[in-house]
Amino acid sequence: MRRRGFVLSALILSAGAAAGCSSKERAQTASGAPDGAATAASAAKPAQKGPAMVTIAREQQATWVRNFNPLLAEGNVRFPTVAGIYEPMLIYNTMRNEYTPWLATRYEWSEQNTKLTFTIRPDVKWSDGEAFTAKDVAFTFGLLKKHPALDLSGVWKFVGAVTARDASTVEFALKRPYVPGLSYIGHQPIVPEHKWKDVADPVTYANEDPVATGPFTEVKVFQNQIYELGRNPNYWQKGKPAVDGLRFPAYPSNDQVSLALTSGEVDWAGAFVPDIEKTFVAKDPTHHHYWFPLVGGTATLYPNSTRKPFDDVRVRKAISMAIDREQIVKIAANNYTHGADATGLDDSYERFRNEEAVAAGDWVKLDVARANKILDEAGYPRGPDGIRMRGGKPIRFDINVVTGWSDWVRAVQIITQNLKQIGLDASLRTYDFSAFFEALQKGTFDVSMGWTTVEPTPYNFYRDLMGTELVKPVGEMSARNWHRFGAKQADPLFHQFEAATDPAEQKRILDAIQRIFVEAAPVIPLFKNPSWGEYNSKRFTGFPTQQNPYAKLTPNNPPEYLLVLTEIRPR
Repeated sequence: MRRRGFVLSALILSAGAAAGCSSKERAQTASGAPDGAATAASAAKPAQKGPAMVTIAREQQATWVRNFNPLLAEGNVRFPTVAGIYEPMLIYNTMRNEYTPWLATRYEWSEQNTKLTFTIRPDVKWSDGEAFTAKDVAFTFGLLKKHPALDLSGVWKFVGAVTARDASTVEFALKRPYVPGLSYIGHQPIVPEHKWKDVADPVTYANEDPVATGPFTEVKVFQNQIYELGRNPNYWQKGKPAVDGLRFPAYPSNDQVSLALTSGEVDWAGAFVPDIEKTFVAKDPTHHHYWFPLVGGTATLYPNSTRKPFDDVRVRKAISMAIDREQIVKIAANNYTHGADATGLDDSYERFRNEEAVAAGDWVKLDVARANKILDEAGYPRGPDGIRMRGGKPIRFDINVVTGWSDWVRAVQIITQNLKQIGLDASLRTYDFSAFFEALQKGTFDVSMGWTTVEPTPYNFYRDLMGTELVKPVGEMSARNWHRFGAKQADPLFHQFEAATDPAEQKRILDAIQRIFVEAAPVIPLFKNPSWGEYNSKRFTGFPTQQNPYAKLTPNNPPEYLLVLTEIRPR
């Protein structure tokens, strides 16, 4: 039987080694002279430096809740729980289009892609000194099976059994050939069996004092407005992390992050900053830098298909046709991006984009007259006040967005004005992130702003948005299919792709899936989301750049930001 094995080079672990200071940066490293009154002895003594703590603005919340449970959705726990405190076996690197080895050094497909075997990295310890083994991997996936609410990617839909063959080998037996399962399995954060076996309810467990394998495991400070993490004393990558720890002040809005960046308080951020060349870079061109490649998924409007009239594809397409994406890009997104096409794909999927599907998706083009005609023909007449009716009642609904996400708030303000032109009464509704994300996961919203996942292929993207096996009842937490939409006609194609290994065959299947997506319009793509990333190199270096794109700069996409956390170093 043909077997395909992949050895993952350890050299990839130092992918950022070339990201050192430029000669200009080195020449401008701060130095100082001793005070004139100091003695010769004191002048010769090196100045004492404080801890090298990297200040990061990642989550925008008013107060912190202490939760480091890596089995929950990332929005429910503190950064970097899922990839920095805990770790996965593999990391897919979007910028290099390759997998980086992490807690596994090798994976191998066999038995016609129904068996996936990982070789576990030797000499890795948990932060309490206990050995990390394949048994921990098997135990983690066992928790997902026992507690389906933790199976965020639906791995037990295609996994039949997980077995630790020995301390360094774990085997996944699949129910059917499932090649895309590599990212779902490889990206799963792994927890220690010796600590979690006695946890009564892993779904509600806050895990306030984590024991993990990642570079930053020690909770040094945790207060409502700030928390700090220290280095793992037993980290397996020799000499890493190079910094002493991470510091997280609470910033509830983009505006406050912008101020903190400009003042030099923040070293690394992943936020929308308006007019960044003027407001940030110009303040200190030597040290203030950013990089916004269009590989951050797609800013998307999610109509809840369980609520009428959003179950009607004609309504979804009419809403899309009424939206002025050029105005949103200019006013809300500061011209950092451009409007999305109907496939919903960002630039990381450019090689997969089907131009026929793009052409067929004319419902992303601004056409108010056509949108009104569609709603007229669909049986949604205007009432005396001009608001369209369904069943004799005016169509009024809320569009949810996060308080303080200023770019998205402005986008929704524009959308609500746009929709008045087609007789729909939409209102902006802002929530703090926790409440927003809970409503999104439970499906308790009318329409919501949201993001999309970034995975190795569009299969993952489209499975998230219209795969029937990920549709959950309203009220049950869903990590991916928030709008509760399933396209049964796409399921056979998803299954075909799962078994396909030939690139041409994969492309043919994805072309067909894109056509179904464009026809069904399960969500409304707005614009390609920039992969927001800003950094200040005055105290730390080693960040990715457009010139040295060893990874995304943004701290917003797990587990890829772990590649950066292990490369940042003091100047």
